[in-house]
Amino acid sequence: MSHDTNVPTVLILGLTGAIGGAVASALARRGFTIRALTRRPPAERPSFAFPVDWRDGDARDAASVLAAAEGASLIVHGVNPPGYARWREDALPMLANTIAAAKAAGATIVFPGNVYVYSSASPAVVSETTPRQPTTRKGQVRLEMEEMLEQAARDHGVRVIAVRAGDFFGPGVTNSWFAQALAKGGMQATSVQRLTRPGIGHAWAYVPDLAETFARLVDISAELPAYTMLNFTGHYDATGHDMTDAVRRVREKPDLPVKPFPWIILWLAAPFIGFMREAIEMRWLWKQSLALDNGGLVGLLGQEPHTPLDEAVKAALGKSG
Repeated sequence: MSHDTNVPTVLILGLTGAIGGAVASALARRGFTIRALTRRPPAERPSFAFPVDWRDGDARDAASVLAAAEGASLIVHGVNPPGYARWREDALPMLANTIAAAKAAGATIVFPGNVYVYSSASPAVVSETTPRQPTTRKGQVRLEMEEMLEQAARDHGVRVIAVRAGDFFGPGVTNSWFAQALAKGGMQATSVQRLTRPGIGHAWAYVPDLAETFARLVDISAELPAYTMLNFTGHYDATGHDMTDAVRRVREKPDLPVKPFPWIILWLAAPFIGFMREAIEMRWLWKQSLALDNGGLVGLLGQEPHTPLDEAVKAALGKSG
């Protein structure tokens, strides 16, 4: 596949994931050529609303990433360890491969951060300067990833645009707490599940809004410092029932039952199912409030892209019209 050399190219690692596909869509609207690294054979590659320059390879293989990044001005690191496991074994080497490829290509890294770097000792509202003191294994790995990016920018001149956000939800986002627990079954759900106690706040990130945020930061990347880490407020459920109330409104079923999420199932299954053990480790995020202060982001963009809650929930449930 040939490309106009004047058209910027972005390499997406994790195009078929929630954030990778959404960022790709936002950048495609801005004229970027979308390139993606994948292990999937051609017959199993999904179609998108924009052309994709597929490259065979694996994000865990340094040579594959290096070759795919040639000529790219951006690398979106939207890939996570398969199966929500092997965080240290896979996540750190994959990011090291991205950093090496960005350095070789002169590309900027676009990195979705999360709140795992905090802990139950963190304040209810965190900013970019709040101390990062994770107490979980995944949180420690995510902290090391952020430190790798900081060092790459400081010592090697690799430019980084990172945005920290809460739990993902949105159209096509199937591997999420929203889709798998709070509103399992989408428009066919016979009940909704409350993940927190009333009064415990939780941060949610509507993926199209987060993707547009990344794209707007790319638009002004020349004005940003080498390492940019910003917070995305998203939809903050301050009451503990804003999300479940929105699902009931969108479903037009105000009497749709709301049930507490059966956390005991995760505890019982944890000895046998790795995913359950990993999920339990982050239980603290549902037991206490944690909001993200987006003052830095608003200072740069003027406002945070923000779809009204009911509209976002409607899209996440898969309801059209």
